[in-house]
Amino acid sequence: MEEMEELFAELAKMIDSGEYIQLKKELNDMNPANIAEFFEQLSAEKQLFAFRLLTKDMAAEAFSYMDSDTQEHIVKSITDNEVRNIVDEMFLDDTVDFLGEAPANLVNKVLRNMDADKRNLVNQFLNYPDNSAGSIMTIEFVQFRADMTVAKAMEELRKTGLDKETVYTCYVLDASRILIGVLPLRTLIFAEDDMVISQLMEEDVISVQTLDDQEDIAYIFKKYNLISVPVVDKEGRMVGIITVDDIVDVIEQETTEDMEKMSALLPSDEAYLKTSVVALSKNRIVWLCVLMISGTLSGLVIGQYENLLEAAVVLSSFIPILTGTGGNAGSQASTTIIRGMALGEIEISDIAKVLWKEIRVGLLCGSILGFVNLIRLTLFSSKTNFQVDFTISLSMCFVVVVAKGVGCMLPIMAKALKFDPAIMAGPLISTVVDVIALLIFFNIAKVLIL
Repeated sequence: MEEMEELFAELAKMIDSGEYIQLKKELNDMNPANIAEFFEQLSAEKQLFAFRLLTKDMAAEAFSYMDSDTQEHIVKSITDNEVRNIVDEMFLDDTVDFLGEAPANLVNKVLRNMDADKRNLVNQFLNYPDNSAGSIMTIEFVQFRADMTVAKAMEELRKTGLDKETVYTCYVLDASRILIGVLPLRTLIFAEDDMVISQLMEEDVISVQTLDDQEDIAYIFKKYNLISVPVVDKEGRMVGIITVDDIVDVIEQETTEDMEKMSALLPSDEAYLKTSVVALSKNRIVWLCVLMISGTLSGLVIGQYENLLEAAVVLSSFIPILTGTGGNAGSQASTTIIRGMALGEIEISDIAKVLWKEIRVGLLCGSILGFVNLIRLTLFSSKTNFQVDFTISLSMCFVVVVAKGVGCMLPIMAKALKFDPAIMAGPLISTVVDVIALLIFFNIAKVLIL
C-alpha cells in the first residue's frame, strides 16, 4: 500500500510539473484497477486530462473499474467520438453496469454512440430484473460446434479469443444455440489436432437461467468452485456467461445488504461519505420508529406487574441484565442460522432439527449462565436474599433457552414467507426477546416470591 501511495504521489507531481510524456508512459504501464484508484485522488479537471493520456484499450478497461461519480464526470466531459471508443472496447456487462446507475442524460449519450446491434443488446440487458442472472451476465464467450476438430477450434479461438471475457472455459452449442457441453481450455490445448470437440466436451453442464437470483448463483459458484457459469433461457439456449469477477461484486453487495438489514438499516448502494445526511437519516429512521413503537410492549408488560415490583423493588434492577442476556443469546442464534441459510447449509425443511438443536444449546448455555449468576449474587450482592438470587438465575436460564429458540425460528419463518431472513436479526430479535424475557421473569417471580 505504501508503494502504491508513493507511486500516486509521483504521478500527481508529473501532472503538476508538466511531465506529460513520462506520465503517459507510466499510466499505460499500470494495472487498470490501480489507474481507477489513482483517478479517485485527482480533481475533476486532472481526471479528464489524465484519462485522455490513456490508450483506447487501457481507457476502456480502467473506466470499468472507476467509481460511478468518476465515470459520470468523464462521460459528461468527453466528446461523442471518445465515448464511442470506450463503449466499443468495453465488455458488454461492464457497459450495462455503468448504464444501470448513470443518469438518463448520460445513458442517452452513451446509447446514441453505439452501433444498433450493441444498443439493442444493452437495452435487452437493462430490461432484466435487478439482481438476476440476466442483469450481470456478458455475451462475450467462446463457443464451438460439436463437430469441429481441435485444429479448427484453436484457429477460431486465436481469431476471436482476445475479445472474449474469458477463454478458460469454452461452450459447445448446437445449430439452435442449445448448450450441449463445456470444454476446458486445458483439455483443448493438450488434445490432438484431429480430435473432434464432441469427443472432448463434458456433457454434464452446470448452468443457470436468466431470471435466477444472483445470490443463488453466488452459492453455485462456491459449491462447484467455478470461474464462469453459462446462462440459458427457458428453452436451454445459451445467451451469456457470468464470470467470477462479477460474483465477487455480488457477494460484496449481498453481504453489505445483509449487514445493513441486521443492523436495522434500509439497504443503500451509496458509499458512506457520498451519502447525504438526509439520505442516511431516511435509511435509519424507519426501523428506529418500528423498534421504538415495538419497544412499548416492554413498557406494557412492566406496567402489568407493578404490584410485583412494589413488593420486591430489587427485582427491577435486574431487568436490564436479563433482557440484555436474552437479546445477545437470540442474536447469536439468528446470526448463525442466517449464515447457514445464506450458505445453503440450512433449509426451511430443517426447522425442527434446528429448533431442537438450539433448545439443547440454550439449556446448556442457560444452565451455565444461571449457575454462574447465582454464585455471583450469593457472594457479591448484599441487597438480595437467596430466594431472589435463585429467581433471577432461574429466569436467566429460561430466558436463554427461549431466546435461542426464537432466534433460530424467526429467520427460517421469514424465509418461508418470502422475506429476507436478515431483517429478523439484531435489534428486531432483541425487541421480541425483551418482551418474552420480562414475561418469564415476572411469572417466575410471582410464583417463587409472592
